[in-house]
Amino acid sequence: MKFHYGMNKEQTKKYRPQIEKELEKVEAELKTVGRKNPDNPADWEPMPEKMDISPADDNEVADNIEAYEENTGILKQLEIRFNELKNALKRIDEGRYGICEIGGEVIENDRLEANPAATTCKKHVK
Repeated sequence: MKFHYGMNKEQTKKYRPQIEKELEKVEAELKTVGRKNPDNPADWEPMPEKMDISPADDNEVADNIEAYEENTGILKQLEIRFNELKNALKRIDEGRYGICEIGGEVIENDRLEANPAATTCKKHVK
């Protein structure tokens, strides 16, 4: 097994701005369906829909529960991507970006173009 010590600076200069830009977008989307958990700032929690203060009828309650469940599903997917992007930036800072976490090979450029947060080469795709 060959082990490489990260990508060269030119490559990381290329991918860091892409990752940061996507991270900003994902965080903005997260804020539309959730909020950071006050007890654990690394975690996001879904926000319930705003309800009218007047007594709600059964349909309104059902609609709000359905919207909350949709927000929960959306939030989970966005939170996964948010964490992938944060971890990619951490790998850049540590000099480990672009290296397969399974085999130690350099991750192919076309794979990083498609997913700048990729952690494995094509041979080891999860």
